[in-house]
Amino acid sequence: MKRVVLFLLTNLAVMLVLGIVLSILMSVFGISNRSLGGILLIAAVFGFGGSFISLFMSKWMAKKSTGAYVIEQPRNETEHWLFETVAAQAKKAGIAMPEVAIYDSPEMNAFATGPSKNNSLVAVSSGLLQHMSRDQAEAVLAHEVSHVANGDMVTLTLIQGVVNTFVIFIAKVLAGIVDNFINSDEEEGGSSWTYFLFDMLFQVLFGILASMVVAYYSRKREFVADAGAAKLVGADKMRSALERLKQNHPSQLEGSMMAFGIASGKGVAELFSSHPPLDARIDALRR
Repeated sequence: MKRVVLFLLTNLAVMLVLGIVLSILMSVFGISNRSLGGILLIAAVFGFGGSFISLFMSKWMAKKSTGAYVIEQPRNETEHWLFETVAAQAKKAGIAMPEVAIYDSPEMNAFATGPSKNNSLVAVSSGLLQHMSRDQAEAVLAHEVSHVANGDMVTLTLIQGVVNTFVIFIAKVLAGIVDNFINSDEEEGGSSWTYFLFDMLFQVLFGILASMVVAYYSRKREFVADAGAAKLVGADKMRSALERLKQNHPSQLEGSMMAFGIASGKGVAELFSSHPPLDARIDALRR
């Protein structure tokens, strides 16, 4: 319930802010919201704006939604090892020290998030610390540090913004065409209930197709992050960690946290999965 309320409140706030920005831009430039230029502006503001606001809020959202505890002063040997391991890997990868956190979950997982390479968060689950060896956990941390060093969070945001913009723009244009065909001259274009209905239907349809594009990119970046981890700690450790993940609980991470986690949920159609199959990742490391 906490996650649902937080998600709803955050998205309402984002929609309100973007709506105000859009109104100001249209007034300043004198653009009609029914012209192609106006529709493109609406699509760009909501497409890119939502993605970038989510990126800049990603660390805060991740901490709140998972209840992650950020290690500032290690309280025990495990936290000290975790903190020092991430620090050493970050230095080797050439990035600023990320915040390091632990969240309570039985799954063996971890994720990286943050708006930039030098402003990031690396978090691991309590289940990972309990059920993985130190070598395996070190490889998982290296995988997440590699995501940060590769700038994957920013690149995924750009891709998400582009596909969101296309989805919104094409859906509104097609909805207008269908609306004009159905209503002819009876109603002013873009204001009827059929326009809003088809706009929503097209956005859902194209949104599903767009999610396949984003998932494809995410799967490709997993292979790159695995390779980066192999360079940081060795391919054997990374393969061992992936083998251990075969006995994992289903992932409880959502959104960008799942995209940049070490493992995703099972049973999801491969075209929509943010992660490749574990066996494919292990084979790639062997090669």
